[in-house]
Parts: sequence; structure tokens; C-alpha cells
Amino acid sequence: MPSLFEFLDVLGVAVFAISGALVASRKEMDLVSFGLLASLTGIGGGTLRDLLLDRPVFWIEQPYYLATCLIVAILVYFSAHVIQRRFIIVLWADAIGVSAFSVMGAEIALRSGANELVAIVMGMMTATFGGLARDVVCAEPVLIMRKELYATCAMAGAIVYVGMGVFDSSFNVSALAGFTVAFALRAGGIHRGWTLPPYKARPGRDYE
Repeated sequence: MPSLFEFLDVLGVAVFAISGALVASRKEMDLVSFGLLASLTGIGGGTLRDLLLDRPVFWIEQPYYLATCLIVAILVYFSAHVIQRRFIIVLWADAIGVSAFSVMGAEIALRSGANELVAIVMGMMTATFGGLARDVVCAEPVLIMRKELYATCAMAGAIVYVGMGVFDSSFNVSALAGFTVAFALRAGGIHRGWTLPPYKARPGRDYE
């Protein structure tokens, strides 16, 4: 039976791949481009994490992650036309991916010997880089630059996960708590427009 660790890892890859393939459908791309965009979104964040941590790239060692992205791309290619309001689906798929990867990125960093602060950064990076790359490549509005909570959700999920681990909580409890916090904040950002207080520009001070 797959562990929660494996489930969250594959879930994050799959839902990010769905969001990438749905953007490809909005851009009316061909099947090969569907596969490329689904893969970029699904495994991009984890690839950057592994390179920075100087560990084997996860989808090269375990090709079923790449196969998951390609299968998702094919399924979305033949079914996207029946899905209405695709952008909102992209947002929610992305929210699930961010929540799953905020936990998984932090856990993998800890397993690689990183300290808690680095693990939190790696969780946030794993959760956001794939979506960032997707939006930049497709000239879409970059989700991470929108006003509502986004990167903050990934950071909060990673902080909760790492923080509970410090107090010797089990992986399952810590992972579910981190996922829930990240997803709840992102859901508030999507549905309620939650934001952090923005910087307010002030006139510069004149010096004589």
C-alpha cells in the first residue's frame, strides 16, 4: 500500500501536470506541447530542488513521475473540450499541487540533511517553481505575482510541517497539517481574495 509520502508526491506531480495541460488547451497547442508543458509544470519544481540539494533528480531515478505527466497530458488533450471554466480549474489544481509540494519539498530537503530553514525554502520553491515556469513559458499572468496569497501558502505549509516535526510529530500528522494549512490559505486567496498587507509607497525625504 502506498505511503502518505508517496501519495502526496505523486498527487503534486499529477495535479500540476493537469494545470499545465489545461493551459496548453487554452493556448490550442499540439499533443507534444501538451506533454512538454505538463512535464515542465509537474516536475519543474522538484527538479530545481534536487539540483540545488545536489541529489539525484527524482524523475530520472523514478521515471513513473515523468510517465504520470505524459499520461495526464494525453488525457487532458482528449478531454479538455468538455471542461468549462478551465482557468478556475487551473487555479484549484495548482492549489492542490502547491499544498502537496510545500510538504514534500521540505521533507525531501530534511532527508537530504538540510536544516529546518533551508527545508522551508525548498518546500516553497518546490511548490511554486513549476507553476512559475508554466506561466512564463506560456506568457500567462504569473500566479505567484498575483495579489492574493500564493507563495505565502507554500511557505506556511512548509513551516507547519517542519515545525511539527521539531516536536516529534509523526510524518502523517505533520504532513496533513501542513497540507491543510497551505490549501486553506490558498483557497481563501482564490475564493475570498485574501492578501497580505501591500507595501504603501511614501514620498522620499529631501535632505539639504
